[in-house]
Amino acid sequence: MQNHPCTVLSALKLIFGTLYPAYYSYKAVKSKDIKEYVKWMMYWIIFALFTTAETFTDIFLCWFPFYYELKIAFVAWLLSPYTKGSSLLYRKFVHPTLSSKEKEIDDCLVQAKDRSYDALVHFGKRGLNVAATAAVMAASKGQGALSERLRSFSMQDLSTIRGDSSSTVPPSVTVRTSSKQSHPKPSRSASEGTGSSATAGGVYWDSRDTHTCC
Repeated sequence: MQNHPCTVLSALKLIFGTLYPAYYSYKAVKSKDIKEYVKWMMYWIIFALFTTAETFTDIFLCWFPFYYELKIAFVAWLLSPYTKGSSLLYRKFVHPTLSSKEKEIDDCLVQAKDRSYDALVHFGKRGLNVAATAAVMAASKGQGALSERLRSFSMQDLSTIRGDSSSTVPPSVTVRTSSKQSHPKPSRSASEGTGSSATAGGVYWDSRDTHTCC
């Protein structure tokens, strides 16, 4: 609630110090009245200086009694057609000062413009170089990490394939090899010998005995 009067006074200053002069400046431009045009141009110059000074006085003099009321009264004094405060301040103080210092002010503005342009170009180049360096470093790091990941995957798959091929043997080859080793095929000459004996149900037969009995 303590800031309520300040808010009201700020709103009054905005209405009577900015919006009202802006509307009448529009009417002066529209009607092409040189007298009114010069009048409001002088007011805007004084109001610009007042706003600049107000930025600092609000910090250091806000504790002063009736500070905001005095600012409203000053704006009303500038606008009043009876006091003509803006015209008075411009003709007595602002115009002579600016006329005497105009050349120095123009030179300072030109130098500041050139320096600001050079500084803008310099910092712009530095910013572009930093951004390009960061982009290249990020791209190289990302490519290196991707290649390492792909390399680890390929080596892992290759080792898996080698382990599977060495540990697994086809069962058909093993069976055939074992059957050939456990059951050797009898030779043809041994089965056709005259002195060999044949077994049938555990009884041995001799061919010479068969001929003798006959």
